[in-house]
Amino acid sequence: MMFHNIFSKKKGKEENKNQIKPKIIIDDREKNSLLPSELVNLGCQIEFKRLDVADYLVNDIAIERKTLSDFKSSIINKRILFQLKELKQYPKHLLLIEGFSFKEAYSEILHENALRGFILSTLLNFQVPIIFTQNEIDSARYLSVLAKKTEKSPSSLRQKLLLTEEEQKQFILEGFPGIGPQTASKLIAKFKSIKAIINADESELEEILGKKAELFKKTIN
Repeated sequence: MMFHNIFSKKKGKEENKNQIKPKIIIDDREKNSLLPSELVNLGCQIEFKRLDVADYLVNDIAIERKTLSDFKSSIINKRILFQLKELKQYPKHLLLIEGFSFKEAYSEILHENALRGFILSTLLNFQVPIIFTQNEIDSARYLSVLAKKTEKSPSSLRQKLLLTEEEQKQFILEGFPGIGPQTASKLIAKFKSIKAIINADESELEEILGKKAELFKKTIN
């Protein structure tokens, strides 16, 4: 004779309540975005803290989030090049571009081929995967699925880039607007240290940077 288990449904509910929610660490500068609240609606546990690298940490995966306007401006001032290098401190990393459409991305400031070139460079040279999302809701769904599908591991165990002293200097200099690899190498060869470069007079910097010397000093100050 078979008996119906009247407690089975209740037990299932209790198990769902006790089920650990996937945790996502969010940079506290993302509080003004709707994305965190969307993650909570999707059943994710969130924690705000100041992150030196990336905007979101999903287990051991670092995600740099860019809205379309931020994406465009970061290409123009080359800030994103520094951010992509920083992102690679984590073994697993993603660039999430939110609200992206090529029609809206093209402008007089950013030529369409420059945009295509940057996307190709991100994929091939930096080897950073890109996710294109429609809006905050779409972004939250991606992060929620990612959190549920990946194994949990402490984010503090991230691997740092093993850079030589000279590479560290170049890494820092390339974060400034208008300074590429060749210019950074020339500055290091002339001044030897980051401190000497920062303390150099604008006239000394003009020998290498030209008109960009003024922008460089303004950025430092």
